[in-house]
Amino acid sequence: MQSLAMIENWPVPTAAAAVVRADGTVAGSRGPTDRRFPLASVTKPLVAYAALVAYEEGAIEFDEPAGPEGATVRHLLAHTSGLAFDEHRAMAAPATRRIYSNAGFEALGDHIAKATEIPFAEYLHQAVLEPLGMTSTTLEGSPAKDGVSTVDDLVRFAAEVQAPRLLDPRTVLAAMSVVHPGLSGILPGYGHQKPNDWGLGFEIRDSKSPHWTGASSSPRTFGHFGQSGTFLWIDPDAQAACVALTDRAFGPWAIEAWPPFTDAVLAELRR
Repeated sequence: MQSLAMIENWPVPTAAAAVVRADGTVAGSRGPTDRRFPLASVTKPLVAYAALVAYEEGAIEFDEPAGPEGATVRHLLAHTSGLAFDEHRAMAAPATRRIYSNAGFEALGDHIAKATEIPFAEYLHQAVLEPLGMTSTTLEGSPAKDGVSTVDDLVRFAAEVQAPRLLDPRTVLAAMSVVHPGLSGILPGYGHQKPNDWGLGFEIRDSKSPHWTGASSSPRTFGHFGQSGTFLWIDPDAQAACVALTDRAFGPWAIEAWPPFTDAVLAELRR
């Protein structure tokens, strides 16, 4: 894919990217796809997928209590538990605001670890990474932000999400559907969004503006970006997903570079 060559003009020391179709075939790749990069918040979709496996295994229920008083597993996954961004402190009642929360994902990891009696990093490995052959991916701290992976491994993950083998497709559909519709909130790096729609661990594009995906991305596009200059989006209408990892922190360069890149990828897929 010629569009992937655009990463060579990004103002970053190193970048790698790939596009994987819904049938699991790789449409194209660029850069060192076997290099390990810190994921930052692109860790969250992997953690969310492990939570979905725990749900299907019967280890947890979405509506059981977890996190702050009155909150549930579903609230933690959808950033509606009321927990602050980086503190284990409630700022709102559950389901009243969309407060993007690293603390919420840490509480989720703790909850799953207690329910399964397996340290969360090990549970993630057993539930998701090992079955998908993601041999270069590790969780080295917080379930909110301390994953390390490669483009090659995230291609395997994106292929799984598009055509699930580890999960019932209906569970994945629930994860990419809006939880608590209509709630507004801050999308980090992109300001106040009304509504600020999320599924279970995945951000949903809908009509958000500004946004890190492209102007031509379908409203059903879902995924995540990370403060380490990383992103993963899945566009069901395009029947494809795209992964990009870099070693430069998210900032104005990414806000400027990512949307035209995504639009070029989607245009090439349509051709």
